[in-house]
Amino acid sequence: MHIAVKISLDNHIPVSLIMIQNNDVILFQGDSITDGGRDRNIKEANDRSGLGLGYAHHSAATMLVDSPLSALTIYNRGIGGNRITDLAERWAQDSIELKPNLLSILIGVNDTWHERNNPGQGVPVDKFDRVYRTLLDETLKTLPGVRLVIGEPFALRCGAVNDSWYPEFTERQAVVAAIAQDYSTKYIPYQEIFDNASRDTGPDYWTLDGVHPTTAGHLLMARAWIDVVIGGAGDPD
Repeated sequence: MHIAVKISLDNHIPVSLIMIQNNDVILFQGDSITDGGRDRNIKEANDRSGLGLGYAHHSAATMLVDSPLSALTIYNRGIGGNRITDLAERWAQDSIELKPNLLSILIGVNDTWHERNNPGQGVPVDKFDRVYRTLLDETLKTLPGVRLVIGEPFALRCGAVNDSWYPEFTERQAVVAAIAQDYSTKYIPYQEIFDNASRDTGPDYWTLDGVHPTTAGHLLMARAWIDVVIGGAGDPD
């Protein structure tokens, strides 16, 4: 059975359909969901171990097999446990210096989760907003032609995710949606995608603990990423 990825048009961002071009450098950036168990000692692009086992790998593989003559250079620099502040500390080396033409970011769940487990270790929503925008401003100043893709942080109510996450996590998601709108980026509504997929199966089919995707969950994310970035889901006709 094929699980269709249904993406609402309600929050679409009007940007160009031409997101991937020949000779592009593409960078996936974020936390453990993006990391996907990659070998961090491998710095080269397009490497199976360096891309990990998650949605970044699936998305990269799809682009590479569909466009073998496009000479794409694809990196994964996600690091498990990262919050927006951790991302900021390594942004110059792990993002700017790679000079991506397309930069895909998924961050935010640990900014809430760390606070639940260790009070004081999370990142308040207002600071999260400021730091995220600062990173984008710095990036656009240094790489004015970069094309941005922002993924919505998501959580499913199972495992580690409980009522204590809310409404703070929902507020964080709203901040990310607003940032995508303000910066005219591509936006992937992962929460909606997982919620729709969970209706028939329950959330634990798609995530191991409410946060980290299962094998099926990662492929679901990759299909959504490809649909939005390559297929133009949510773009105007």
